[in-house]
Amino acid sequence: MRPIRNIAIIAHVDHGKTTLVDQILKQIRFFRDNAAVQDCFLDSDDLERERGITILSKNISIDYQGVKINLIDTPGHSDFGGQVERVLKLADGVLLLVDAAEGPMPQTRFVLKKALELGLKPLVIVNKMDKADARPDAVVDKIFDLFVELKANDDQLDFPVFYASGKDGWVNESHEGGTSIEPLMQAIVNLCPPPAVIEGPTQMQVASIDYDNYVGRIGIGRVYRGTLTMDEPLTLIKNSGEKQPVTLRKLLVFQGIDREEREEVLCGDLCAVVGVEGIDVGDTLADAEKAEALPPIHMDDPTVSMIFRCNDSPLYGQEGKFVTSRQLRERLINETKRDVALKLEEIGEAFKVSGRGVLHLAILIEKMRREGYEMGIAPPHVITKEIDGKVQEPMEVLDVDVPEEAAGRAIELVGARRGEIKSMDQHGNRTILEFLIPTRGLIGIRSRLLAATGGEAIMSHLFSHYAPQRGIIPQRLNGVLVSRESGPAVAYAIDNLQQHGSFFVAPGEMCYEGMVVGERRAEGDLIVNIQKAKMLTNMRAAGSDRNLKIAPPVRLSLEESLEYITDDELVEVTPKSIRLRKRLLTDLERRRERTRA
Repeated sequence: MRPIRNIAIIAHVDHGKTTLVDQILKQIRFFRDNAAVQDCFLDSDDLERERGITILSKNISIDYQGVKINLIDTPGHSDFGGQVERVLKLADGVLLLVDAAEGPMPQTRFVLKKALELGLKPLVIVNKMDKADARPDAVVDKIFDLFVELKANDDQLDFPVFYASGKDGWVNESHEGGTSIEPLMQAIVNLCPPPAVIEGPTQMQVASIDYDNYVGRIGIGRVYRGTLTMDEPLTLIKNSGEKQPVTLRKLLVFQGIDREEREEVLCGDLCAVVGVEGIDVGDTLADAEKAEALPPIHMDDPTVSMIFRCNDSPLYGQEGKFVTSRQLRERLINETKRDVALKLEEIGEAFKVSGRGVLHLAILIEKMRREGYEMGIAPPHVITKEIDGKVQEPMEVLDVDVPEEAAGRAIELVGARRGEIKSMDQHGNRTILEFLIPTRGLIGIRSRLLAATGGEAIMSHLFSHYAPQRGIIPQRLNGVLVSRESGPAVAYAIDNLQQHGSFFVAPGEMCYEGMVVGERRAEGDLIVNIQKAKMLTNMRAAGSDRNLKIAPPVRLSLEESLEYITDDELVEVTPKSIRLRKRLLTDLERRRERTRA
């Protein structure tokens, strides 16, 4: 039997996991010498490459000195923490990457806590040693303090430390630098414990789900006992305890970046099973004669929900292929089969989709619009719980990295949204602030922090716990400019209306009644005639004509749009456009609703 090592790479977002994996693949000559290899190879999805983040966990297999290393690249953003929770069950050890300048961040705490609870052996890598402001000794002290705080056992506290520059392609046990990642590969083989080989009736647990339109659900997991073979009778034990006999259609193992069919998988190895209908995360595949379930995999509940509905604006169907509620329903159901951290609930003709954060749901919306879907999205709302007879809301740890002179403005802004400062750390000419803040206080805060700090704020957040509600949080202070008519925006009208606010549309763009075309400089909404053209006469007078000076339109991203709107507004999403609109398009309908309220 070939030796196996199962190891996951965990870190805060943008601390260099995927770049380090790139170097591993290049230096062990994973690819042919003449192969064209792109950077961030494992970030294969278009959205991952555009945003520079890992969204989906990925498994690859590497052969090194006769040892099979199953390497698991995990997401670093907290909104995709559901991926990390599950795949850590597959590993026996973890590579914990920490930025040599920033040190441990909120997601570092989250993923490390999960790894330590599972008893995994950590190898610490202080990455990005090439940074001018790297402070490796201070970072290692902070990492040790974090291990102690998370109640690591003595063996875990005795963690080996390596220093690395993923960009330059070296890992070493000292600060001085190096020439290759060879010390890391040797450490994985020598220090990461091999999987325990347990003889007996077969047990395999599913840790994540893939989905294929042709073969359906694919369960990815690990064999914890015995040998899983194609021809043996098996029983699927659901999380609910229900048992059903199953037969495998395919049994796959990870070989390189591909999956290869096998007749059997040995204990301790990772595999994928095809042909088991209804298979889900946490389910156990066991020997039919001695069906014993493994402990279930616990997952944190969603914290944010949005309402998805058909696009019913006057411009519906002009840019997308899929516009009906049936098509929207089928697509969302398929997504819940792939991403078990998503929850779906039908509300009449609309759909309530719950996830781990605004970015989690925004990524889904972006994928759907690229596939040709049109839809209307209501603003995000946090999911509250009733605990001990009291309504409680999710709280998050918020880290804000700002220039020293902007720290006061950041504290004031977060404090106004019910944030409570926990710590302040000075690092060079920058200040790192840590707050405890309600999740609803985070909605829309990023753009305000950037504006208050001249675009230099860096923020990250992580779910902490549920706590009693903290009272009213001020939302958008300014009103919006709402189009009165339908038709293309006219430069003459925009020029005359600029004194009232800034616009989201440019001259010539098609608008409709009830569409939000800009932000007002005062409170309350203002209905404007953005289609008004200059009256033409046969009279001319000196000074009657002047050059139009129109400011460029403000273009909100999808996440910014979702965080910007209020409860009486929607984001209209199509393959080509992102528009803001009122939920009720006519002024008469909106007045009637206010009267009834």
